[in-house]
Formats: sequence, C-alpha cells, structure tokens
Amino acid sequence: MLQHNWQLIPSRWFCLATCLASLLLLWAGDGSTAIAQQIDPKLPDYKKVSGVSGTLKSVGSDTMNNLVSLWAGEFKKMYPGVKTEIDGKGSSNAIPALVAGTATFGPMSRDAKGSELSSFEAKFGYKPLLLPTSIDMLAVYVHRNNPLESLTFAQIDSIFSSTRKQGSKEQSKTWGQLGATGEAANKSITCYGRNAASGTYGYFKEKVLGDGDYGVWVSELPGSSAVVQAVGENPFGIGYSGIGYSTANVKPLAIDNGNNKIVKAEAAAAMDGTYPLARFLYIAVNHDSRKKLDPLRAEFLRFIFSKQGQTQVVKDGYLPVTAITARKALSSVGLQPGF
Repeated sequence: MLQHNWQLIPSRWFCLATCLASLLLLWAGDGSTAIAQQIDPKLPDYKKVSGVSGTLKSVGSDTMNNLVSLWAGEFKKMYPGVKTEIDGKGSSNAIPALVAGTATFGPMSRDAKGSELSSFEAKFGYKPLLLPTSIDMLAVYVHRNNPLESLTFAQIDSIFSSTRKQGSKEQSKTWGQLGATGEAANKSITCYGRNAASGTYGYFKEKVLGDGDYGVWVSELPGSSAVVQAVGENPFGIGYSGIGYSTANVKPLAIDNGNNKIVKAEAAAAMDGTYPLARFLYIAVNHDSRKKLDPLRAEFLRFIFSKQGQTQVVKDGYLPVTAITARKALSSVGLQPGF
C-alpha cells in the first residue's frame, strides 16, 4: 500500500489505503457491476455558474494527458469562452511551469520531489498543493501471445535495471531465463520504458527497481501510449505504462506481491490493497491560503471532483476517488465542498 508523507505537502492528509477502503465499503456486495465503473453517489452534479473565463493551461504528466483533455473538453461545453492548452511533457515539467507562471495546473503521476518543492517555496513562500484526482495502476505489459502470465519484482528488476537491487544475480536477457518455453525461450527481451521527464519513469524506478538504475538497453519512449504500442508490435517486447493505456495487442502481467500471492492488474486488487503498483494521479495547484482561487481554477477543480469529472476518470480507464477524498481536496484549496 502507498502512503503519503503528511509532512511533505499540506494537502496530503490521507493515504491511498483510506481511499481504497472507502471505495471497497461503498461497493461491497455489488458483484454484478464492475468496481471500476462506479462513481460515488455522494459526489455532486456539477452546475454551471457565471463569471468563468480565461485560458486554462495544463503542463505536466503525459500519463494524464488524455484525462486532462477529457476534463477540458467537457468543461468547455459549459464554458465555450474558455480556451484550453494542454501539454503533456511529463510530470517533471508540472511544478516548474507553475513556478514560471506558464501553467494554470500541473498534472503529476508521482509525488513532488524535494527540489521541486524547494524551488516553488523559494519563489512563493509556501508549498504547492497536490490534489489526488484519480487512481491508476501501473502495469507491466508483454505481447498478447507471450506465454508468461506473471513475474516477480526481482525478475522485472533484472529485465530493466543494471543495478538489480531487488536481488537478482544476473540480467535477464532472454525469455527462457524467466521461465518461458517453446519459441520464446531463446528470444531476446526488448525493453521499452518512459523518459526521465515522466512521473511513470520515476515511480517505476522507485517501486520496482528499488531506486536502482535503468539499463542502457531500455528504449525510452516519449509517451505512455507509445510504450504499449511498441510492446503490441513486438512479440518479444516488454514495457510499463498505466493500466488505462491497455490495448487488445498487449497483456498486463500479474505480479508476485512478495507474499507468495500472484496479483492481477485488476481494479479489485487495487481496492483491497494487494496490487503493489496502485498510485494516485495528482493535479498540482498554486494556492495561497490567504487568497481565494480565481473563478476559472475554482470551477475547474469543482468539475474534476464532481460526478461528471469522475465519469471522465472512468472513461479513461482509471479508478475514481470517493466523495471523502473530493471534499478534502476542495477544502484544501479554500473551496466549500457543499456535499
């Protein structure tokens, strides 16, 4: 289970376990409906207000690029005069863009680094707020015809890392080293990953590689969809990306969570805490607690944490947050939730 450092950023007043437990309680017993399809009924319907205008600029996570586009598209239907600019350069660009004043919001698929917080605080005198908008599961993908169904962290580390901090004694270069038989056994493994600007790159490095180093043999691709596409076109490829990017040409592998239990990359496993690569997707906000948010930022955040906003989360393949999480997020930026 992931936990937030409550001392790091003021908005981190809860942990992933709390949110997932709330979701599990909310949907317990509803076996006829997929958990990932559910929206907390306590979330409000978003209602259009007057006085919203300007340009909404989003700079940050590529993982969240499509999700932010979906939010912005629905928001513009209600506020046609609002202009939107969305740039998914990677999570490492989010807070610098807020510091430079070139972004309204900074989507991030990872926590903020100490250096990012320091640079922000040096300019503004307070830290940025990271609001949890949705829940993603990072998956390790292979081609749909790959005979393997699961891998351990040590095996994945031996594929992607040159330092192998998870304990493997040697680099895994062929599929046979991982237990594959038949045609795949002697085939070389082709690795695909994200570039260093990506929050997914940093998250995978921390959680799976034990903060070890990526091997020079890992092909760094510019986007989440590019990784999945590359794996889908290569019968002997492997890569990591968000579960929302899964296609019919790839297979997300189950992961041995370290307790002798093989866990599939499914919503229920994220809900009960057994899937080890569940994470929040954040939106970073420059909020001075002494001042009110302008109408554009305030209403866009209200939209994200409404039924309509969370419907877009599900549409993009992620898990929605609960009303409890939404209330805390809105309250942290000085907005009265009203639900």
